[in-house]
Amino acid sequence: MIKLVYIIKRLPGLTPEAFYDRWLEGHAPLVAEVADDINAVRYVQSHTMDTPVNQQLADSRGMPPAYDGITEVWWNSLEDLVDGMSTPEGKLAMGRLLEDERDFIDFEKSYLFITREHVIFDKT
Repeated sequence: MIKLVYIIKRLPGLTPEAFYDRWLEGHAPLVAEVADDINAVRYVQSHTMDTPVNQQLADSRGMPPAYDGITEVWWNSLEDLVDGMSTPEGKLAMGRLLEDERDFIDFEKSYLFITREHVIFDKT
């Protein structure tokens, strides 16, 4: 499997509460709606927790404050991802996702990349 990882910063002017609500209640249903069009098989949002532990961990490593969250989207293969974005339905779906993201994601401060997982251990 391959995974798209999207490390997200919210748009300036959005409170964390408004951002998380928009992302979870507004964007997530759209992703679920278009998942088959883009051949996606799994979608997870990880919302950054408001806890002093985040800053302690960052400080111990000399890092800046945390991002607002991470989105992960899985496909069975790179070919499935490319195929899903190449069809007319997939292109339309990707356009809808991009347009929706403009309302709450600061693209200039966020990152997006494709990865291949290497599970070292899983005790779940």
